[in-house]
Amino acid sequence: MWESTSSSLPRAIISRSALAAGASAAVQAGGRIADLRRDAWGHGILAVAQAVTAAGAERVRVDAPGEIEALALEGIVGVLTGEPDIDPALLYGLPGAEGNRSTSPVLRLTGRVLSTKPLRAGDAVSYGYTFRAAAPTVVALVTGGYAQGIVRSLGNHAHVEIDGTARPIVGRVAMDVCVVDLEGADAEIGSEVTYFGGDGPLADGIARWAHITGMDSAELVTVAASHAVRGWEA
Repeated sequence: MWESTSSSLPRAIISRSALAAGASAAVQAGGRIADLRRDAWGHGILAVAQAVTAAGAERVRVDAPGEIEALALEGIVGVLTGEPDIDPALLYGLPGAEGNRSTSPVLRLTGRVLSTKPLRAGDAVSYGYTFRAAAPTVVALVTGGYAQGIVRSLGNHAHVEIDGTARPIVGRVAMDVCVVDLEGADAEIGSEVTYFGGDGPLADGIARWAHITGMDSAELVTVAASHAVRGWEA
């Protein structure tokens, strides 16, 4: 495996339209208090608070008095107590208890291609050589590793989206990067890589992460988003 000096972090891209639609669906389904703890599950307290209260929520549950004070400046009521009763799966576009998703993902986690490298049959990548190429191929080094919430157990089991196609993560996930098999395709340096979310083949990628890791989708999206640079899209 080659070296990289890049310190680029993944991006947590929030869809404004998906957030508005999710907030509306969640409030219409019933409840008065939305769960915005842990920075609105990594989605950003202020934007989610504005969306969910505009949709009709009365209050939002947060973690600290300072957050209540900041929200009060926006005319939003924040509380530290009271059980949230607005469905967070609908609000954030995450899989529900049965693993199905009823609203579009609000957050899309992305990285980018740092470099590519050809492999011969039998060549291995990453620590421990848990992956060896069965045939000649090209792999991409992409931003995002276990330090950013790309859980180690995803290596050799999960996929990312590059240029509209799902490609497998191969080998062990490293601290800040992982390796993706391009499976005969090519990728431009700097190309966007989607781990989960959006409307492409990895829209339900977080459900696959939960299946692989045994972790809850809420925990997975919160940890990954909290270690990413937040951005916005329509």
